[in-house]
Amino acid sequence: MSDPVKSATGQGTRRAAQARATRRRITDAARELFLRQGYASTTLDQIAAAAGVAVQTVYFHFGNKATVLKEIVDVLSAGDDEPIPMLERPWVQQVRDEPDGRRALAIWLSNSRVIFGRVAPIMKVVRDAAGADAEMAAQWETNQNQRFLAHHTLARQLADKRALRPDLSTEEAADVIFTVVSFEVYLLLTGVRGWTPDAWERWINETLAAAILH
Repeated sequence: MSDPVKSATGQGTRRAAQARATRRRITDAARELFLRQGYASTTLDQIAAAAGVAVQTVYFHFGNKATVLKEIVDVLSAGDDEPIPMLERPWVQQVRDEPDGRRALAIWLSNSRVIFGRVAPIMKVVRDAAGADAEMAAQWETNQNQRFLAHHTLARQLADKRALRPDLSTEEAADVIFTVVSFEVYLLLTGVRGWTPDAWERWINETLAAAILH
């Protein structure tokens, strides 16, 4: 005789996995459309058609187009759709545990290169849409605030390791990191000037080490 509790649990797990797969299919389709034709020109009907689902399914999972784009940014930033905050990821713990400031900075920037490679193109979509769309303007501001929080965390960790220049406060170091390690600079060098991501990483390491470390 089957156990009704186990059966219900199994069904719930399958439903959750199916819902997760559907969300992923929708965001994958939307990302391709956003990158190809921009945010304003992409409709929920187009996203649904590209994902092979009914438009009501997109509404059920996300509610609106802005929420679809927000999830794309979140997943690309993290590298997966696991509910683990960025600052609790293993590589951030590795930075925290590394006693040498220069090596800690290098670990952070190596992971930043990977993240920027995934998320910079879609952040360009958000930035371009922000001027004419209030929800995208709010999304851009949220992402900027999150990025500053992350870089302030790095600056504080470098200060704790006594790696910062003695004439530089933690706040000043955070401002420098936030400005230099930005989507705008990454896109200018890799997109406009044709640098490779590896070249960007070497330059950003040398630039930041000279600017903030003693």
